[in-house]
Formats: sequence, C-alpha cells, structure tokens
Amino acid sequence: MDSKSAKNPSPAELIQSCQGLVRSIAWKIHQRLPRSVELDDLIGYGQVGLAEAARDFDAGRGIQFTTYAYYRVRGAVLDGLSTMSWFSKADYSRGRYEQAANSVLDESSAEPETSSELSWFTTTTRSLSAAFLISDFASVSLEQQTADSGSPSMDADFEDLRKTIGEALDRLPEQDRGLIEDIYFRGMSIKDAGERIGISKAWASRLHARILRNLGFQLSHMAQ
Repeated sequence: MDSKSAKNPSPAELIQSCQGLVRSIAWKIHQRLPRSVELDDLIGYGQVGLAEAARDFDAGRGIQFTTYAYYRVRGAVLDGLSTMSWFSKADYSRGRYEQAANSVLDESSAEPETSSELSWFTTTTRSLSAAFLISDFASVSLEQQTADSGSPSMDADFEDLRKTIGEALDRLPEQDRGLIEDIYFRGMSIKDAGERIGISKAWASRLHARILRNLGFQLSHMAQ
C-alpha cells in the first residue's frame, strides 16, 4: 500500500468510521421531538448526509473528517425534519446554521489550493462564525415577533453584536440581502433562495459563501 492510499481512506471507510457519530446526532435531535417521530428515520437522513460528506471530503485540506461530517450529518437530519414540519419557525431558523456550515465547507473545499492551510482555516472559521451570528439574529427576531411576554434576553452580552449584524445586513446590496433573508429568516434552501432571485444553486452557494466571508472579515476587524 503506498503512502497516499494510507492517508486517504475510501468513502466507504469514512462512512464506516462515523456510524457512531450519525447515531449520536440523530439521538440528540430525537430527544426534542414527539414520540411519533422514528429515530430510524433520523438516522436515515443522517446517513445521506454522511455519504455526501464522504464523497466530497478532501483530506488534503488538513481538517478532520469527523468535523466536516458533523455539519453535513446534522444538516441532513434537520433538512429531513423540515419536510415533516416538526420545528417552529425559530427552531428551523437555528437549523439554517447547519445548512450554511455545509455550504461554507463545500465551497471552501472546492476552492483552488492557492492559500496556506492556516489562511484557509482562518477564513473558514470566520465564515462559520458569521453564519452562526446571522442564524442567532434571525432566531431572536422571529422569537420577538411571536413572544407573548417581555422577558429580558438571557444573551444580553450579544445584544451589541446582534445590532452590528443587523446593521451589516441592512448595508448589503439588494440581491445579497434577499438571499440572506430567504435562507436565514424564511427557512429556504440555498437552491430555492437562488432561484427566487434568478440565479443557479451553484452561483447562490458561491454568493452565500462570499457574503459570509466578507461579514466574517468585518467582524474580525471590529474585534481587534
């Protein structure tokens, strides 16, 4: 066996190595759902995400497969549940982070290897942070629209950051803002959000990744 094959497990080997991860993610999500939802259904959705992760994984990027697969598996489970309508709007908005993380990892893995591993990791981390903050902002906005009490937020430390995110989204060009609102506030898939503004899924994924990359860069400089 040569060194290359030793360093690059086959998709089948990657899938086999993460069966426990799929079951763990499915079980944790299952605890929040009605008893009528079958755990095996969630595991099935997770297996689809795992297979896609194994197919697309690039070991040359220097990241662990379990880290890459986690977002793909959890996102696939949540996407599967969305068709069953078990989540509230706010819960599903939180689930948009998993979809965003999947897209960011896919796009960053597809980029030409012209930057260093550290640069790739830093840029990807910033993009994922921006996706998380937008998801949080959308969730809070949806909860405020449906709240029947004026209880103070337990995340008071994030209020200034949420305000910054809101202002940054308001400054986006119309097309960019529309894409972000459809994905994070309306719970649309990246494909459907792209079609709504007249672009393909591939271009919508690239546009989404670029928006997150720019926002992540802005936020990192504000924190310095």
